[in-house]
Parts: sequence; structure tokens; C-alpha cells
Amino acid sequence: MRIPLLQSDITGVPVKRGKVRDVYDLGDRLVIVATDRISAFDWVLPTGIPDKGRVLTQLTLFWLDFLKVPNHLISTDIEQMGPAFAAQADVLKGRSMLVRKASVVPYECVVRGYLAGSGWKEYRKQGTVCGIPLPSGLQDCQKLPEPIFTPSTKAE
Repeated sequence: MRIPLLQSDITGVPVKRGKVRDVYDLGDRLVIVATDRISAFDWVLPTGIPDKGRVLTQLTLFWLDFLKVPNHLISTDIEQMGPAFAAQADVLKGRSMLVRKASVVPYECVVRGYLAGSGWKEYRKQGTVCGIPLPSGLQDCQKLPEPIFTPSTKAE
């Protein structure tokens, strides 16, 4: 059985860690490593799912290829990321992307199918989720009559 990668560790390269990804700063480029961390309701859980980061990376690569629009991807070849990354190729392969730096657009898109978390808190007070009115009488974690789109700002 594979052990989940909860944190990558590349010595000597500045890193910022998100809920799921570790982002290494190479100056004019970044290396994004998708770990196997799990987050729910903005909390990182102590366990991971083996190869989750590889699946997330493959999904990203599929969509970048399918959409055929200009994007930030330079390469998934670990050797192109530098010797510190190449030394850990067995851990990083399939879950790492060398990308161009770009300006961050601080928004995320959330499609909600269930009334839970912060949505449930708002609904109890105002009958809405992100300002979208919902039918009265819904319960915590109940499936919504139809999914709703709730854009949000992205944390730093």
C-alpha cells in the first residue's frame, strides 16, 4: 500500500503551502506539487488519500489539453525542475508541474449541491447562501433542490 504524501520537502527552495498544494518559487517560474492532503470546510485533515495529488494533477493536465487555451504549464518533466526536484523524482513524478508565474485572480468557484458548512450557517440566519434565496425548511446537509453557483474570494 502506498503512503500518502502529506508534504513535499525540497531543501533550499522557498515554498508556500496551501490546503492541498505545495508551491515552490524558482524565481521566474514555480513548481506546483499536488500532495495527498485532504481538506474539508477549509480544514486540512490529518490523514491523506494515497495518490490523490497524482489524480488532481492528471485532471488538470486533461483540462489544459482539452481546452487548448494558453495557460501557465511549461512541463511535467521533473528533470526540468532542477536537481533538488530530480533527486526526489520517485515521490514527485505525476504530481508536479513546472509553470510560469502569473497574476493571481483571487476568486474561486464553488458549486454547492448540499446545504452544509458556512452555507448552512448563513441559511439559518437569512434563508440564503451567498445571497441566493433558498426554500424554507431545509435541514443541515440536505441536498439542495438544484445545485447553486457560489463564487468566493480565494485565500492568500
